[in-house]
Amino acid sequence: MRRVVFSFVLLSSLGFGQAARDPAAIGRNALDLLLAGKYAEFNALLTDPAKGLLTPEFLRDRVGAELKSFGALGSVGEPATVQEGKNSVITFPVRFSETNVNIQITLNDSFQVAAFHLHPGNAPLPPGRQRPAYSKPDLFHAREVTIGDDDWKLGGTLLIPTGTPPFAGVVLIHGPGPNDRDESIYSNQVFRDLAEGLASRGIAVLRYDKRTKVYGEKMSEMDFTLQQETVEDAVRAAALMRRQPEIDPNRVFVLGHSLGGYASPRIAVQDGKLAGLIFLAANARPIEDVALEQNDYVAHLNGGPSEEEQKRLDGLKAEVEKVKQLEPGKSNPPVVLGLPVSYLLDLKGYDAAAEAKKLTLPMLFLQGERDFQVTMEDFGIWKSALSGREDATFRSYPELNHLFITGEMKSSPAEYRNPGNVDAEVVGDVATWVLARKK
Repeated sequence: MRRVVFSFVLLSSLGFGQAARDPAAIGRNALDLLLAGKYAEFNALLTDPAKGLLTPEFLRDRVGAELKSFGALGSVGEPATVQEGKNSVITFPVRFSETNVNIQITLNDSFQVAAFHLHPGNAPLPPGRQRPAYSKPDLFHAREVTIGDDDWKLGGTLLIPTGTPPFAGVVLIHGPGPNDRDESIYSNQVFRDLAEGLASRGIAVLRYDKRTKVYGEKMSEMDFTLQQETVEDAVRAAALMRRQPEIDPNRVFVLGHSLGGYASPRIAVQDGKLAGLIFLAANARPIEDVALEQNDYVAHLNGGPSEEEQKRLDGLKAEVEKVKQLEPGKSNPPVVLGLPVSYLLDLKGYDAAAEAKKLTLPMLFLQGERDFQVTMEDFGIWKSALSGREDATFRSYPELNHLFITGEMKSSPAEYRNPGNVDAEVVGDVATWVLARKK
């Protein structure tokens, strides 16, 4: 079964829910299978979206290899269980001969394994999400909605401000990976922060679960493109937003984060009615180039790649070269970089910045200067392509990372484990820009 998610280094959260039975016992059973190398049995415990991503082969080659690097298994301590929304998160302290590790198992309300993470044994695990000060729940209310009415329908949440309508509306478009509607990464929830912050300032916001999260297994068996992964659902979500009685249909915007921003020019063309585009840490370069740069950066964080890291990096370089050689009509491999070749061929020659330049919409570009996933190089490409455009606004933030959360020194994947919230200045800049666009 093919993997359908181009993870851009990160492994996103894969599911949600709350266990009603003994979560510690269920989690321990899953952990024992993983530690024993029974990857097929472990895979059978996963949610449907996770099964297509965490295949037995992936578990063996990536997760199993990492566990073996910790040395011989010693003991498993008493677990700690906490609730995060409807999720049960069980953390087991595990002793190996070379190191200690906290292994975190997340269960949903059907007692399935929705996610698992490895944390250093001496590092405190992040608590659940903390509501940011700019989120004022008395200034908005939520409505559950459904995007689409076909086999790909998706659940979503619309936040509607209190006050007198009509309101401007913003639709949030995910980055890569099987993201939920909150764009959850560990305890951080980028889209929930943005939605609550903007709704507190009088802007309606729609966020929804991504297709690759809800239908991951189904998509893993088909050839698909960015159209099916992102664009189609974004257009349907914008149309749904315009139909809401509280919304001004002439003031609906799209905010794309990372891959969502990369796809936004296509979304705008297909929709044809958007009032403007907001790009948060949007890559302008091809996804394979960005992925290679990310992995090279991570491999050199601690003074240079190990032999195993260099081997993985060389393998990735070979995969990227395969992408460059893909041509329609040729005898191409079915999957490259974990994506169907149809996906990569569809993006051959796609220049997101050049496509954005053709649009007559106002655009806002925001970038964290500490972002290692989508860097200031991409920000510069957008800025150069749209130079001289009075309707294109650019802001960068020296202390922010890819999640638009404040940090210090060089950013890294480990930083995402630290709990935080989207910076208040970012929320304010988006709100001010949207509210200034009146028709």
